[in-house]
Amino acid sequence: MSRTSFNELLEAGAHFGHLRRKWNPAMAPYIFAEKNGIHIIDLNKTVVKAEEAANALKQIARSGKKILFVATKKQAKEIVAEKIKAITMPYVTERWPGGMLTNFATIRKAVRKMGLLEKMTTDGTYENISKKERLMFSRERAKLETQFGSIADLTRLPAALFIVDISKEHIAVKEAKRLNIPTFAIVDTNSNPNEVDFPIPANDDASTSISHIIDVMAKAISEGLSERKVDKESQAAEEKETGATNKEHAEELAEAVKGKFTKDKDEESKGPSKRPRTNPAFAKKKK
Repeated sequence: MSRTSFNELLEAGAHFGHLRRKWNPAMAPYIFAEKNGIHIIDLNKTVVKAEEAANALKQIARSGKKILFVATKKQAKEIVAEKIKAITMPYVTERWPGGMLTNFATIRKAVRKMGLLEKMTTDGTYENISKKERLMFSRERAKLETQFGSIADLTRLPAALFIVDISKEHIAVKEAKRLNIPTFAIVDTNSNPNEVDFPIPANDDASTSISHIIDVMAKAISEGLSERKVDKESQAAEEKETGATNKEHAEELAEAVKGKFTKDKDEESKGPSKRPRTNPAFAKKKK
C-alpha cells in the first residue's frame, strides 16, 4: 500500500504547477493537463515517485546514515524545522552556506566554535571577561546557532539531501552532484527533474503540499530508524547468546582437558609394573 494517495495529494493542492510560460520542458512527462494557463501535475505519477523516494530514505535511515533536509523558502522553513527535528535529522532552513558540502571541514570548525562559545557560558569563563567581550561572544554565538544549530550533530557528510525547490537551492544541488551524494526533491513544473536522483513532481510553493510530502518522508525515515533499533537489539541478543554458548563450550573443553591431565598424572604416580618377568630358558634350567 502506498504511503500517500491521489486524494490526499489533491486535497493538499500538490497538483497545481506554474504558469505555462514558466514551465520546464523536462517536466512534460509529469504534466497531466493545462487549465487557465496553469499546468496541472499528474498526481498518479506523484504517488509512484513519492513511494520510491520514501522507500529509499527509509533504507538510508535504517543503515544509520544522516539525511540533510534543505528548505530556505519562507513557506517551508517552519514545516521542515518542526517535522525533521522530531526525527533527529539535520536540516538547513536559513541561507545555504556556500561550501556546506564541498568545504565541509570549514563548516565543522564553525560548529565546534559554536560549541566552545556555548561551553564558556557554563564553565564560568564569562565571569572573567569584560562586559564588551561577553556581548561580542554572545552575538557571535547567536549568529552561529541560527546558521549551524540544526546541523550540530552532522559530524560527517550526509548520505543524502532532500530539497524543497531545486531552482532556489541550485547551489546545494550542484554541491551534492559534485560529491555524488544522492538527491531527493520536490520538483515543480518550472524545474528540471533530471538534476536530482529522486524527483517528486508536486507543488513546491503551497505550504499544504510541502507539509504533506515532508510528513510522508519523515514517517518513512522514522520507520527506518525504528527498524534499525530492532535490528541492533536482536543483534545484541544474538551476540549475547552466542557468547554464552561459546563460554559453555570453552568450559566443557577445559573440564575435558583437566580430566585427561588428572588421569595421566595418576597413571604416572603408580610407576611401572612390579610383576616379575619370567624367562622361559631360566625356568627350564632350574627345573
